Amino acid sequence: MRDALAIARSALLTQDVPVGALVLDSTGATIGRGANRREADADPTAHAEVVALRDAAARLNNWRLDGCTLVVTLEPCAMCAGAAMQARVEKIVFGAFDGKAGAVGSLWDVVRDRRLYHQPEVVSGVLAEDSSALLTAFFADQRTTGRN
Repeated sequence: MRDALAIARSALLTQDVPVGALVLDSTGATIGRGANRREADADPTAHAEVVALRDAAARLNNWRLDGCTLVVTLEPCAMCAGAAMQARVEKIVFGAFDGKAGAVGSLWDVVRDRRLYHQPEVVSGVLAEDSSALLTAFFADQRTTGRN
């Protein structure tokens, strides 16, 4: 999670919301990295998780990320939770909960819906205070500078 937080800080350079994500293979090696890039790429789907999943899939030359873990600083939204399920990740680990858009337990619980074909294991709240502090500082700066 500390590596994901470092990646999240890199999103600040493009004035994107500081969220970072990693994909780890079954041995724990990092095979995908991503920071939010919606502002940088003018792409509504360029969330950190999607960027990391794409990176991992490209490195493996396979969309199936069986046995992999998605590590992200903020609880995934519905799109990102769905992407993780489509990629067949085995586990999702996240830091801060997202009461406004979280889809892994907060607002929705997409990944634990038994009607769906795949339910990854979930570990939540890992370094949540660090993740929350980064986001809180970012949005406070956005308010004081008039950017939003």
